[in-house]
Amino acid sequence: MVQSNTQSLGNFNWKMILAGAQMLFVAFGALVLMPLLTGLDPNVALFTAGIGTLLFHLVTGLNIPIFLASSFVFIAPISYSTQTWGVPATMGALMGAGGVYMLLALLVKLKGPGIIHRIMPPVVTGPVIMIIGLGLAPMAVNMAMGKTGDGAVELFPYVDSIIVSMIALLTTLLVSVFAHGIFRLLPILSGVFVGYLAAWGMGMVDWSVINETPMVSVPSFVMPEFNWQALLFMIPVAIAPAIEHVGDVIAIGNVTGKDYIRKPGLHRTLFGDGLATSAAALFGGPPNTTYSEVTGAVMLTRAFNPVVMLWAAAVAITLAFVAKFGALLQTIPVPVMGGIMILLFGSIASVGLNTLIKAHVDLGKQRNLVIVATVLVFGIGGMALGNGDLNLQGVSLCGIVAIILNLVLPGADPLPGDLHEEEEVVDDIVEHSR
Repeated sequence: MVQSNTQSLGNFNWKMILAGAQMLFVAFGALVLMPLLTGLDPNVALFTAGIGTLLFHLVTGLNIPIFLASSFVFIAPISYSTQTWGVPATMGALMGAGGVYMLLALLVKLKGPGIIHRIMPPVVTGPVIMIIGLGLAPMAVNMAMGKTGDGAVELFPYVDSIIVSMIALLTTLLVSVFAHGIFRLLPILSGVFVGYLAAWGMGMVDWSVINETPMVSVPSFVMPEFNWQALLFMIPVAIAPAIEHVGDVIAIGNVTGKDYIRKPGLHRTLFGDGLATSAAALFGGPPNTTYSEVTGAVMLTRAFNPVVMLWAAAVAITLAFVAKFGALLQTIPVPVMGGIMILLFGSIASVGLNTLIKAHVDLGKQRNLVIVATVLVFGIGGMALGNGDLNLQGVSLCGIVAIILNLVLPGADPLPGDLHEEEEVVDDIVEHSR
């Protein structure tokens, strides 16, 4: 398989390149939105998405049609970490988060894929995923009203901001529900485009930064630094995207009709994802994750050849050196992003709720209710444990609390030695996406 795929890469044609560009186009909205929200460089994010995707396919033997890019799970942790310890220390912490993936990969190699379910069953992952979306809700609302994410500063007039953000939200919503074909996979990009036009018409767009930026330049890479406080804060965050990774690998296997959990193996895909995340941090980029949007595009276009993703990575790396392109992205007004994020973050929370429902988690059982209730209140209420040197909060705290409660509370249902519950959840999602 590796040899045949390599031959396909050597005998490339324009159709293959265009297919790769199309995959990047599908992932593009989410890819650049994450660094824009956290203050990172979108050009660096494009570069590290490309590098991360190439590393993933190197580890997995070019077997799976998957593209990796910026993970939304890390938005709040990165924002907090950069404000508290700085960007270099945050990058060092993200390298450690990638290391968690690699340790999970080793655990899966030794114990089998079912160990993931034993440690993090749906009663754990469901509420943690909900907290990712609900915890970011205030940021989305503040930005939709023309303020900074924390609501401290008003950047644009309230009325203008509401008009623009609602136009962006409505566009994203309509495309998600009513669009067909490839356009159904572009709700974020559509919302950005229409919202940007509305903001430009209302005089909210400043293009001076584009004029001051050269056409081509090397992205603003940031070298990581080690800070143990930031590292201990960031490591638990890797729990949620690890579960997301398992779901995406099952989903793409459902689409292509292959069992990637066995070949190349979940341990290889997890290791590849972790290596991609650590490599991204080495350059100052956001952590990588497998992209569900691209899985949808693969299902629609039947582009099962993994070489397509190598071309998507090559296009991303090329765009990373177009400085004016990155400058254009940075002119997107805050209300446009806020309007889109209302639906996006709400969708993340809904995925967590759907995980509980499809896995038939019985909240009539007191232990399940205790786990879900505690995690939700800790996350939504902003619970923080520790002092200035080690402060656990948000997804970090919720993930640890959920896992500990599930392990120590009596009365747990017998856990299977496989991932069949996760497969049932993903199968249902894929079926409704067809």
